[in-house]
Amino acid sequence: MQSTRISTKLTRRAFFGLSIVAVLFLGLILKIFGLQTVDFEYYRNKVLDQLTTESTILSERGNIYDSNGVLLAANKTAYRIFIAPKTIREEMNKAKEDGKTERLDLDVKISRGLSELLGVDYDTVFAMTGRTTSLDATVLREATPEQADLVLDLIADLKVSNCVYVEPMNVRYYAYGDLATHILGFTGRDGNGLYGLEYYYDKELSGTPGKFITARDAYGNEMPYKYQSIIDAVDGYNLNTTLDIKIQAILEEQLEATYRESGAQAGVAGMVMNVKTGAVYAMATYPDFDSNDAWTLSSEYAAQLEASGLTAEDDGYSSLRASLLNQMWQNKALTFTYMPGSTFKIITTAMSIETGANKLVPTCNCRGQLNVYGSIIKCHKKGGHGVLDFAGGLQQSCNPYMMELAENIGRPTFYSYVKNFGYLEKTGIDLPGEGNSSFWDEKAFGPVDLAVASFGQNFKISMIQHLTAISAVANGGMLIEPYVVESMSDSDGNTVWEHEVKAIRQVVSESAARQVATILKDGVAGDGGSKNAYVAGYRVAAKTGTSEKIGDDETLRIGSCVAFAPAEDPEIAIIIIVDEPTCSNVYGSYVAAPYIANCLEQMLPALGIEAEYTTAESAKLEVEIGNYAGMMSFSAREQIEKKGLDVEIIGNGEKVTAQVPEAGSKLSKQNGKVILYVGDAAPTKELTVPNVIGMSASAANRVLINAGFNISIEGATNYDAGSGAVVVAQFPEAGSEATRGDVVSVTFRHADVSD
Repeated sequence: MQSTRISTKLTRRAFFGLSIVAVLFLGLILKIFGLQTVDFEYYRNKVLDQLTTESTILSERGNIYDSNGVLLAANKTAYRIFIAPKTIREEMNKAKEDGKTERLDLDVKISRGLSELLGVDYDTVFAMTGRTTSLDATVLREATPEQADLVLDLIADLKVSNCVYVEPMNVRYYAYGDLATHILGFTGRDGNGLYGLEYYYDKELSGTPGKFITARDAYGNEMPYKYQSIIDAVDGYNLNTTLDIKIQAILEEQLEATYRESGAQAGVAGMVMNVKTGAVYAMATYPDFDSNDAWTLSSEYAAQLEASGLTAEDDGYSSLRASLLNQMWQNKALTFTYMPGSTFKIITTAMSIETGANKLVPTCNCRGQLNVYGSIIKCHKKGGHGVLDFAGGLQQSCNPYMMELAENIGRPTFYSYVKNFGYLEKTGIDLPGEGNSSFWDEKAFGPVDLAVASFGQNFKISMIQHLTAISAVANGGMLIEPYVVESMSDSDGNTVWEHEVKAIRQVVSESAARQVATILKDGVAGDGGSKNAYVAGYRVAAKTGTSEKIGDDETLRIGSCVAFAPAEDPEIAIIIIVDEPTCSNVYGSYVAAPYIANCLEQMLPALGIEAEYTTAESAKLEVEIGNYAGMMSFSAREQIEKKGLDVEIIGNGEKVTAQVPEAGSKLSKQNGKVILYVGDAAPTKELTVPNVIGMSASAANRVLINAGFNISIEGATNYDAGSGAVVVAQFPEAGSEATRGDVVSVTFRHADVSD
């Protein structure tokens, strides 16, 4: 019996022991199974990491081109010059031990040499050599090839190849510096896009880096070549944009001009778009910056930093500088939202035609204000416009007329049109940071809100939203999505992607859109509030606006102008806004419309759209005179008179020895005169230029002609429209000494307009 108990105990112990062994064995099998299946990739990579060395092969970032193939952004080779402070100190210590006195001042020689060759501060470089805990200190991040060669010579002369280094690298280069800078953006030091197209299309531009993998043996030595593997890098795609560098340059020139002349405290911005496709030809903000040096404040923003009185050591200096950088980088045409003011009346007018509300309000007797459910809302013209017809309501920018139209359109319908014109959503343009509108909630949109919305107040939109909507009116009523990149191509020039024009919806009928265009065109050519946007030879449809900065400083204004041309078959639409002008006249009709005209006068011919002059316009055209020096006087007289100009010959002789004005000058056929000098006669500065600022065209012409000068007219060449334009600038300045027959250029502008 006892023997049986012992046997049972042994059996149980054996079974227990075998069970433990079985469990352990099963666990081992499961572990091995896991290693060979579930965790196989993980451990295989760990083994490969221990047996291989992997180096990155950088891909080439793609280029950016304008619509004509002009290179805008590319890569160039630059050189980082850096030193090894710790090694420099070690070399000097070693020289001391070895008694090599010529190398005891190695830090001084290196600092002096690099300072002289690279134009960097000696004390700064010398301080770097003392950072003995640093293995690497950058002296110059982007040295030129010429500078790199000089540094290599210095390294050879001083025998400091282990102390001073020249490292080649690719850096982003922008061919035109500060041109199109807000739309192109820039990259960081690592080559990644940080702003603009560079940021939005960073993945496509960057490409895919490659790898160079080398196997090692158990001792860490590289294996033979057959154990090496190369995964080639794939270069980034090139961007072929819709930008036209000529149109961009014209826009930027005019933006800077209005910035300077209007004293715009918060900057200016503009954009040009193809109304039929949505292609953006130009987009700019001023003040701008240089994409090649994006982290340096432009002179305008640097002046603000200096005016703060802060220095680099003061608290708040860094945060203020960072804030100014962000302001400088802001693409106002894309991110900035503002109240459109009277330029929105184009949209209200289009709605009224489409819904038939215009037929319900064929005329309006504007008394300068309108009572809307107890709220007195004023017109911009004190005392009112009197009786206006439908076309006059838009051309004279009458607020009460717009309010009456909106009331007959009705709140729900008005709201739906605002939505359909794209004002309640982003446009979807392929650029980062697009701003969105701030409009009333539909349920909270009351009758007073409707009234002020009809003339563009108390809500905010972005410039890109507004120009997209205006383009819909211009192209016959179709809302088109704007875009910047036309196509992408690989490094071999193969097209890998192309943009397709995206028509979103038909907002108004073609007939309604054409009627609005005609009203705007007639207003510009006649006595409308936008007549400063007139361009001889082209029919321009334009509307100006001036809005308050409600929510900011209500004493400040934003002046703006939108236009499209040619009005009979529009190709392009353009917008310019002037943020916080400080000149005597802050209306958009004064600070924006003239610069729209200057843009269109140059842009339309550049786009291949020829001018078609009326008889009246042809009579005002100026002609360019040639070089008549050395010609027989009778032959010169004949050529000049064929141009429709008068001739006066001074002196005795047969050959022309001098002329006034000089060759290339432009004179009016109505009263231009060329003075030819023959024999011993020569021109002398015997006259004083009179002051014609503020004069009408007829008065300025009379004064200058009577004083013995020629006159050349710039600006509002429709100077006789309405009550007439006046001279706002002249060159040479009044009081200057001049020669009889010299040309005095005068700039006309309609100063009696408001919006």
